[in-house]
Amino acid sequence: MKERETFASRLGFVLISAGCAIGLGNVWRFPYIVGQYGGAAFVLIYLLFLLIMGLPIMAMEFAVGRASRKSVIVSFQELEPKGTKWHWYGWFGMAGNYLLMMFYTTIAGWLLLYFFKIAAGQFDGLDQAGVAEAFGSMTARPGIQVAFMAIVVVLGMVICSRGLRNGVEKANKFMMLCLLALLVVLAIRAVTLPGAVEGLRFYLVPNFQNLMYNADGTFRLWEAVYAAMGQAFFTLSLGIGAMAIFGSYIGKDRRLFGETISVGVLDTCVAFVSGLIIFPSAFAFGISPDQGPNLIFVTLPNIFNAMPGGRLWGALFFVFLFFAALSTVTAVFENILACWMDKWGIARSKAVLANLVLIFLLSLPCLLGNNLWSEFKVLGMGIMDFEDFLVSNNLLPLGSVIYLLFCCVSPKYGWGFDNFLAEADQGQGIRFPARFRVYFTYILPLIVLVIFIMGYWDKFKSFFLALLGTA
Repeated sequence: MKERETFASRLGFVLISAGCAIGLGNVWRFPYIVGQYGGAAFVLIYLLFLLIMGLPIMAMEFAVGRASRKSVIVSFQELEPKGTKWHWYGWFGMAGNYLLMMFYTTIAGWLLLYFFKIAAGQFDGLDQAGVAEAFGSMTARPGIQVAFMAIVVVLGMVICSRGLRNGVEKANKFMMLCLLALLVVLAIRAVTLPGAVEGLRFYLVPNFQNLMYNADGTFRLWEAVYAAMGQAFFTLSLGIGAMAIFGSYIGKDRRLFGETISVGVLDTCVAFVSGLIIFPSAFAFGISPDQGPNLIFVTLPNIFNAMPGGRLWGALFFVFLFFAALSTVTAVFENILACWMDKWGIARSKAVLANLVLIFLLSLPCLLGNNLWSEFKVLGMGIMDFEDFLVSNNLLPLGSVIYLLFCCVSPKYGWGFDNFLAEADQGQGIRFPARFRVYFTYILPLIVLVIFIMGYWDKFKSFFLALLGTA
């Protein structure tokens, strides 16, 4: 059997794992909900849930990957007791990676296209309606979107074709270090803008009134707590083996909980500093920040239009966003390729060629859902929203419960907590908090299931209320 490739350095492992976790949600969701739910007061709750919920599950994913030396599609099979069926989840985990890329490649293509648009000055002189119209015009044209989506897929696969060390690790080190440098430069620029102080106050000063009550005076503390739980959980892309694959590429010289903390801190810092860019800039120019794609593709171009030297700062910001997206793309591509190589024993080059074509084709429905197939709905959702729903509201939470139970149940039925702990605590660094075994075994799976149920409630609230009204 060919020896499994490993990372060249610990830094490479941390940066690539963080690059997989750091995505567009760090920029278009985290700053917005922090501002919405009381600024620094909300961040404290978020950090608590990140510590007690997100990091333990990530450590378990890393441990399953490192112990099995396999990707998600076969890792459970390597560790499960004979006669059990944990390995069935491997197919769902692999499907989750494909589903994520089916819409992520399109959005990454938009970011690259916007970099060229802003650098070329195509937004200069446009008002807010003009910028919004430009975004609508772009999504209505499938041709240009196909071209830039294809660039993203080809670029990601070319990087992965060079292998773990010479391709994925080198490229992601470069992109992550550039991303962090750009983040600092953009944050310094934003906080030094005239009028930025109001944005900083809104974002950083704890507002417990805002945390507990909305603008109408309605009590909403539990809504804020749920939002913090959800952000702490979803920000790390847990449950589909996207972290386990990098565990399979590392040695036994470092304990996994310490590495997990490093990844979580880096992910949180990027999300938090993104807010230091967005809120001071928005307040400085009197533009209300939105959530979701509107923030990136409508609100921010308006801010850069109003900013002195905005073309330069806008171009740099979209380079930063593109690196954030491409680091996730290459990390997930690597997981998909590893699944093919582990399951069917084919060469990396053949896996790259097959998946280059496959992911390109699978990305087309999302792209066409914005124009030619815009009338097509599933459960009332467009194609992109439905693909995101399948990943975010289903495979991530349910997959995380699978990892939790696999690592915590009796070794008669799963891998077992003692086996997990022996793997996680090999090497130097911070030990996994084993004294909370009862919490990890019985309480944490229930918390994740609550997030799963609440996700459905949020998505289909009107349907459920109508159903209850007619019962």
